[in-house]
Amino acid sequence: MNAPSIQQLLEDKRLLICVGAGGVGKTSMAATMGVHAAMMGRKVLVLTIDPAKRLANSLGLHEFGNEETQIDLEPLGNTTGELWAMMLDGKHAFHELIDRVAEDEATKKAIYENNVYQSIADTIVGNQEYMATEKLYDVIHSGGYDLVILDTPPVKNALDFLESPGRMAQFVDKRIMQWFLADGKDKGMLRRLISTTSSKIFGLLGHVFGKDFLEDIAIFFQHFKELYEGFQERHQAVERLFRDSRTGFLIVLSPTEPAVEVAKFFIDQLKSRKMPLLGVVANQCHQAIPSSPETRELLQQVCTDFSQGLAPDTPNRMMARMRSAHNRLLMLQEYEQNLILQVEKDLRSNQGLHSVPKVKGEVHDLHALYRVGKFLIQIEDAK
Repeated sequence: MNAPSIQQLLEDKRLLICVGAGGVGKTSMAATMGVHAAMMGRKVLVLTIDPAKRLANSLGLHEFGNEETQIDLEPLGNTTGELWAMMLDGKHAFHELIDRVAEDEATKKAIYENNVYQSIADTIVGNQEYMATEKLYDVIHSGGYDLVILDTPPVKNALDFLESPGRMAQFVDKRIMQWFLADGKDKGMLRRLISTTSSKIFGLLGHVFGKDFLEDIAIFFQHFKELYEGFQERHQAVERLFRDSRTGFLIVLSPTEPAVEVAKFFIDQLKSRKMPLLGVVANQCHQAIPSSPETRELLQQVCTDFSQGLAPDTPNRMMARMRSAHNRLLMLQEYEQNLILQVEKDLRSNQGLHSVPKVKGEVHDLHALYRVGKFLIQIEDAK
């Protein structure tokens, strides 16, 4: 079975997830694919986790936010598609989540005002991998887009994103909650807990933190008990989404040893979790064209022309410097290709390897994104 092209993936898939080490160009690749999918006529959302101001500028935005913002594609010509972008705001997204799964206004108010919730909220929303999956659930199930492209955050632990859907479900697991909860909902629950076999533990905690703190914990978990089913449902839905036939992961790497190691690790982890790996994008690859007698002759003539009035050996010294620089570029290209080959060996026949050359200058606007995309999609006039 042949590996599908990037163009086929942009035409057929509903969710593409870009993963890989930090600094390899995941955000640029996500935006590039978003631009080209929109030019194909699809309604696309690029959800980015990394607040890259440079990307915002390249998409014509002054800033990103937690609400979808449409990108003006008019500079690229007429298109029937739409491109939208959003940058995750963890706190806003988590409040949306509580609003959605809480059964009534009283429960929401009690959670927001609880001292324990206020203490841990920043820790929860600071977990970008977890909040990414929560926002992903929302935008996919809204049904408002033909294609969603998720730019995942740089990961110190490559498993963080893959394991994140179940974290909140585990946090509010009934086995954990029941340790803090009694049958009733009144504030006397703490006294009932203290009178049980857990009294020594709660007595120690109460001595360290104070009984008011323990009562806040009990009340906090009492309210979260009502949210349990909602978190479980979302967890299961995201797990199914990760394995859906219209979902796919693309590993983005740069031709460096650390990025290649992360890519190989992702290949193993996606395989072990039976998650659909579509292929690898090798970004920022150096390219060198082997010299020929014709090019050497042309360069010699150019050096001679530019050396008029200079020392007689100037053309030869210029040629020697250019040959040396060209040889170093050829060696660098060979080194990078050998690194990428290590990744290619781990891929199956239906998983493609796509290469994007290192382009001159910064990817600073829509035209630059579109030009990079031509290399990725292998449009012939990419220059």
